[in-house]
Amino acid sequence: MAESFDVVVVGAGPAGSAAALTVARGGRSVCLLERGPFPGAKNMYGGVTYPSVLNQLVPGWRDELPVQRWITLCSTMMATETQSVTVDVQATDWGAPPYNGATTLRSELDPWLAGKAVDAGAVLVTSTTATGLVRGPGGRVSGVRTDRPDGDITAAVVIACDGVNSFLAKEAGLYHHTEAGHFTLGAKEVLALPRDEIDRRFGLQGDHGADFEILGGTGDVPGGAFLYTNADTISVGGVLRLPELARSGRRPEEFIADLKAHPSIAPLVEGGELKEYSAHLIPEGGYDELPELSTDGMLVAGDAAGLCLAAGIWLEGVNFAIASGAAAGRTASEAVSRGDTGAEALAGYRRRLEATFVLQDHRKLRRAPHLVLSERIQRAYPQVVCDLVEELFTVRNPAAKTGGLRTAWRELRKTDLRLRDVARDAWALFRTFG
Repeated sequence: MAESFDVVVVGAGPAGSAAALTVARGGRSVCLLERGPFPGAKNMYGGVTYPSVLNQLVPGWRDELPVQRWITLCSTMMATETQSVTVDVQATDWGAPPYNGATTLRSELDPWLAGKAVDAGAVLVTSTTATGLVRGPGGRVSGVRTDRPDGDITAAVVIACDGVNSFLAKEAGLYHHTEAGHFTLGAKEVLALPRDEIDRRFGLQGDHGADFEILGGTGDVPGGAFLYTNADTISVGGVLRLPELARSGRRPEEFIADLKAHPSIAPLVEGGELKEYSAHLIPEGGYDELPELSTDGMLVAGDAAGLCLAAGIWLEGVNFAIASGAAAGRTASEAVSRGDTGAEALAGYRRRLEATFVLQDHRKLRRAPHLVLSERIQRAYPQVVCDLVEELFTVRNPAAKTGGLRTAWRELRKTDLRLRDVARDAWALFRTFG
């Protein structure tokens, strides 16, 4: 016999747990399904969380969140095979409330947030996979099927938080943008190093941490690379655009090996013991490629809704997941209370997201994914910037220092870059990030 709840949430990641927590606080019954043996068991991400989104959801989060390190050093690097130019921003204020960003582990973050939902009254069911949708009269979504015997769960609203390749959203007909070019593959290694050695190599103290975002670190495949410090491990890896990755014939771990061998990265990761390797699809289509977010009896949130922003120095996902999950939970709870969970009633979910940073940021940066993954941004500019800066700082006595600038300008004019293309890209960057 099928179990019945007001709401069933599929996926106990940040989006799903935030949704279940909000529904439970609204006084409605909610089941939180998780296919792993515990929340966070099957999740992978780079490592930086921007947790201020928890201010309203869990007001005391600063004293409870399982943080590895608070990010006080943000580095943006442009790299070629043998060169790099890095801009560092270090702020000790980021290591104290209200903080800016933190490195976390999903195996710790997800159980913590799911526990908040359970404390509020949600029923957590693990080791259970939602295999499809239950349909009611007129084809309306009215629950989910699971891989348990007699495991159907009926509900007035289903909230799909089942990840980037959301089978439930696809079954509901909400996805229309599934081309490979709208996705990247994130691959990551976790390397163990003593805490004091990490502090020494990165110039850190206490619980302070470092976040490196690297452009030009993925060779001939468009994407980006990263390096984050945890308490006693380092996360290193990259995101690779799927079509070009497939055409390269190379495996993701080969790109990580090249990154770790880069002269600017090798001293930071040398001697690290490999503890974990993982890979995961990432939605990078941006605002214009988002799926429909609701239908009769169903909402989608987090990665399942394509809510991940890869925009150069901003690589965000968990904060959008938490905020969208909470918005979905509020929308579902209110709809159940009114006794109307039809498509029109649930359409308020998108309007709610439009009023928050979730879709405001996505709309503002709608051009960013295509711009950042373009050929000039990925390969031409890192090479030019590195060559220019190398030339500028090369000493050729007895030449005057200004000679370096003139030489750098001459070198720039030798490249395939046309000034009108540079101007067009500069204007596009200004419009996108200005």
